[in-house]
Amino acid sequence: MQEIERKFLVKGDGFKRLASAILPICQGYLSSVPERSVRVRLRGEKAYLTVKGMSSREGLSRFEWEKEIFPHEAEELIKLCEPGVIEKSRYLVPAGKHTYEVDEFHGENEGLVVAEIELSTPEEDFIKPEWLGKEVTGDLRYYNSSLTKNPYKNWRGDE
Repeated sequence: MQEIERKFLVKGDGFKRLASAILPICQGYLSSVPERSVRVRLRGEKAYLTVKGMSSREGLSRFEWEKEIFPHEAEELIKLCEPGVIEKSRYLVPAGKHTYEVDEFHGENEGLVVAEIELSTPEEDFIKPEWLGKEVTGDLRYYNSSLTKNPYKNWRGDE
């Protein structure tokens, strides 16, 4: 299936009081080449194996396949992942008919807060809350797979 999403930096922490849920996430990549990434993720009490294809030129859409797996399987698979496991807190923030997934990164990516919104079409309208900052859709630095190789702490002043 095709995933259509837009990604934004976040200003301040006003989104936190609006969150309907907060989930801890730990994820790693079995493969992180641009043509395909294979991700293992523990999210709260659940776990997933996800395959993503190459992004469109503008970074707005790409193929995504996801399968729920047992948490103990994910824990074992994470041991096989490339270096640079991602740890973050995900805030689910409703905004109109959509829900933003706001990721507050930890560890080597501390200080980075990114909001993603999934859309049905690239042209779909959506609410842009006041805490939404600069759009970074298509900027490869903000892909989780890129953050495993070049963490935010290495380039945070370059934005």
